[in-house]
Amino acid sequence: MTRTFSFFILSIIVTVVGCKQQTVKSDWRGPARDGVYAETELLKYWPDSGPELIWSYEGLGAGHSSVGIGNNRVYINGMPDTLGVLYSFDLDGNLLWEKVYGEEWHKDYTGPRSTPIVVDELVYIESGMGAVYCFNAFSGEVVWEVDLLEKFEAKNIQWGMAESLLIDGERLICTPGGEDYNIVALNRHSGETIWTSKGYGEPAAYCSPVLIVHNNTRLIVTMTDSSAVGIDADTGEFYWRKEQRQGNNIHANSPVYSEGVIYFSSSSAKANGGLLALKLSEDGKQVEQLWRNESFKNLMGGIIILDGVIYGSQYRRAEWNSINKLDGEIKLLTKDFGGGVIIYADGLFYCYSEKGEIALVQMNEENFVIKGKFKVPLGTDQHWSHPVIKDGRLYVRHGNALMVYNISA
Repeated sequence: MTRTFSFFILSIIVTVVGCKQQTVKSDWRGPARDGVYAETELLKYWPDSGPELIWSYEGLGAGHSSVGIGNNRVYINGMPDTLGVLYSFDLDGNLLWEKVYGEEWHKDYTGPRSTPIVVDELVYIESGMGAVYCFNAFSGEVVWEVDLLEKFEAKNIQWGMAESLLIDGERLICTPGGEDYNIVALNRHSGETIWTSKGYGEPAAYCSPVLIVHNNTRLIVTMTDSSAVGIDADTGEFYWRKEQRQGNNIHANSPVYSEGVIYFSSSSAKANGGLLALKLSEDGKQVEQLWRNESFKNLMGGIIILDGVIYGSQYRRAEWNSINKLDGEIKLLTKDFGGGVIIYADGLFYCYSEKGEIALVQMNEENFVIKGKFKVPLGTDQHWSHPVIKDGRLYVRHGNALMVYNISA
């Protein structure tokens, strides 16, 4: 009886250890890839000079990616010349190490776009040249690398690969954009191929994929050259496609899921672009168009969905909108702040304009009220990087500079 009981307990321990799940410590646009950060006790107003600057670093090189944070470290990639470098800082801003990983995008709007994804003791990025790298989070050693374009018979796109890689358990999901190997799942520990999907067979389009669990179906959803697509997360089986157009084939915003509907936001220079709402069938294997609003042209600033309302700005215009998520009806909120990136935490929005201002904003379907703003003091080139909120701090990347602000109340 004692031996039987001991064996039973041992079996439970083995089962629990064997079922240990990975912890994604830092992801693109927050834990759910939707721009919402689960932070609390943050400042409700900023002084005229903005929140306190805790530390900064200049010298990252060109780049538009955001920070990844995990293991009490900050990870950010840049391009000082033509080679990509992954940097690791402690939380006080001390540089711990820097690792050159290979050629980066150095043609137009230069530098890396892919945000480091931190999972347990590993860090993942994709270069603008289409190579995926897995690093040891403590030493910076490259654990493995895969050239997506060569391995999956794909071609690079006009402004370089830009997706932030998606972790699904032991799988790493990416979009080479090959005609036959369009979306693929790699073993995140070894880089070996688990499955490939033909998808719709189109080139990639700067979009970071998302994982959606709808009823009993797990979907990988993303945008390729002229399409919004959904495939089975476990097998790569292709389920559905709806046309989504943009003049330069740029779909840099990740789709956002809310209550059975997926929202796809692009700028619209052609018909069948703009903001698209697709309603999933019960099993998620089919979609129907709920509505499309071609007047909302958001290229890469992202959207936030909150209490039945979609919030975001128009591309390269000082115009912020609210959109009813049920019917796509749009309202103008303000023309007094430049358009750009939007994220959300603790009841307030953080809006980062392409002109280099960051505002703390109280927003609802009718109003846009600024609770403080400041001009980003350091950095180079375009203000396109998405800020990150973690443990009462706001991380802002502007080209070759990283700035960290205290926003804790």
